Amino acid sequence: MVSKAVVKYVHSLQQKKYRLRHGAFLVEGGKSVRELLSSGLLTERLFLTAEFAAKIGQEAPAGVPMEVVSEAELTQLGTLATNNTALAVARIPAEKPLPAATDTLLLALDEVRDPGNLGTLIRLADWYGLAGVVCSETCTDAWNPKTVAATMGSFTRVPVWQRELPAWLASLPTAAPIYGADLAGDNVHRLTLAPSGVLVMGSESHGLRTEVHQCLTRRLHIPGRGQAESLNVAISAGILLDNFFRQL
Repeated sequence: MVSKAVVKYVHSLQQKKYRLRHGAFLVEGGKSVRELLSSGLLTERLFLTAEFAAKIGQEAPAGVPMEVVSEAELTQLGTLATNNTALAVARIPAEKPLPAATDTLLLALDEVRDPGNLGTLIRLADWYGLAGVVCSETCTDAWNPKTVAATMGSFTRVPVWQRELPAWLASLPTAAPIYGADLAGDNVHRLTLAPSGVLVMGSESHGLRTEVHQCLTRRLHIPGRGQAESLNVAISAGILLDNFFRQL
C-alpha cells in the first residue's frame, strides 16, 4: 500500500509549479519507463505491477525505491486512463549548453500549448537527430505527463531549452539561417536545404507571433491541393524537416 504522503507527492507532480519546486516529473507506461531506466536520467522512485516487475528483471537501477502495486493503485497514482505496467518519478535533468545554430539544426517552437503536439515534435526531433528543441516561454511544459507520454521515450534523448524566443533568435549570428512556415514563402519541395540553423514552428491556431516572424531569414511554404485550412503543427514540422534531410 502506497503511503498517503507518497501519493500526495506523486499527484502534485501533475502540476507544473510542483514539478519545478521538486525538480521532478512523472513517466508513465511500460515503454516510457523502460526508456527512462536505460537512459542517463535519474530515477527517483518506481511503481510497478507484479507482472511488469517480473518482465523487466534487473533493469531497475540499484538503490531506487521500488514498490509493487496493483493495477488499480497504479492507475490512481498517475494521469493515464489505465496503467497496468509502471510509473516512475524522475529528476528533471540539468540544462545542457545550447549549441550554436551555425553547424547544426535546431527546432524552435513558438506558443505550442498542446502537450500532445509538443511531445510529438520532440519525437520528430529525435527521429531526425536534431540537436534539440527550443521552446518559447509561452509553450506548454516539456515535463507535463502528457508531453512526456507523447514523446514515446524521446524525452530521454532530446534536450529542451526554454527561452524568450524573439530575443534568442535576434541574438543568433547572421550565418545561422532562421526558417519558418509562411503561406507566401518558397515552395519547400523545390529547395535544397542544408540541416543547419533554426526551424521555427508556431501554434496551428495563431501561427508565429509578429516579433518572431520578423526574425525569419527564409520563409517556407508547404503546397497543398485540397481545401483544408491548415495542417497540424507536428505534421507541418515533419514535412519541412524531411526536406532538410533528403540526402539521408
